[in-house]
Amino acid sequence: MEETHEKLQQSASFAIVDKLKDYMLLIKFTLSFTVVFSCVISYLLAPGITFNFISVLLLFVGGLLITGSANAINQIAEKDTDAMMKRTAKRPVANGRMTTNEATVFAALAAIIGVAIVGYWFNWLAAMLGVLSLFVYAFVYTPLKKISSVSVLVGAVPGALPCLIGWVAGTGHLSAGGWALFAIQFIWQFPHFWAIAWVAHNDYSKAGFKLMPSTAGPTKYSAIQAVIYSLLMLPIGVIPWLLHISGTVSLVIIFIANLFILWQSIRLYREMSVQAARRVMFSSYIYLPVVLLSLLADKIAGV
Repeated sequence: MEETHEKLQQSASFAIVDKLKDYMLLIKFTLSFTVVFSCVISYLLAPGITFNFISVLLLFVGGLLITGSANAINQIAEKDTDAMMKRTAKRPVANGRMTTNEATVFAALAAIIGVAIVGYWFNWLAAMLGVLSLFVYAFVYTPLKKISSVSVLVGAVPGALPCLIGWVAGTGHLSAGGWALFAIQFIWQFPHFWAIAWVAHNDYSKAGFKLMPSTAGPTKYSAIQAVIYSLLMLPIGVIPWLLHISGTVSLVIIFIANLFILWQSIRLYREMSVQAARRVMFSSYIYLPVVLLSLLADKIAGV
């Protein structure tokens, strides 16, 4: 009997662990963490804000719930297309391990709790920007992916809003500094996402997604778009220095990081290969934390 009881306990433990793993997949935890990281760093860059563990934790949890809700709605809407693609077929809703009702209830609760945390602890302007980000991502960008490549432009808005949300959470209002951080993350997404779309082009095409700049897919035109947006990152990277958010050291680091992304995009244009697209993709993953952390480390005293 004791042995049977132990086996039942182990089975229950495994079931709980598996369910937690499914929820991590449902909210796309790695992506959500990156989004919330941008939000928290932008909050800490706001004038007069210093590190407070409770505030940072609450902003992280609130942001994670809002972002997780948007990602859950995305997976509910795309469960059939997710099931068609190798890279997404094991997601819980697409795989059938989680019902759409369960995912919907989670998405609703996560959104309500996340917005309440940000609104009550910080301010309601930041919370409403969170609602806007969720709405655009889940209900505009998601269905638009099958209609037009303009979806990438639309999706870049909620992708960059976390920077503005973090800044507003710290300042209570919209101002140039928040828009500067928004612009950095907004433009960064184009070479980043097109590199991902290049690598996963066959999967995306099979699912009917139109995500490349060219309707023909990975072409010279698509590659030159990545180069153009990488070039735009150079002047935008100067704005935090011009606004006296951060100093010269971070200006130099950001300039070097932008040159590195530009060089990888140029290599993609020259080589036109999946390997070159992967270099752009992985370079862009490194780029964002380097830029944001350098801005924070070099934040001008008194700002």
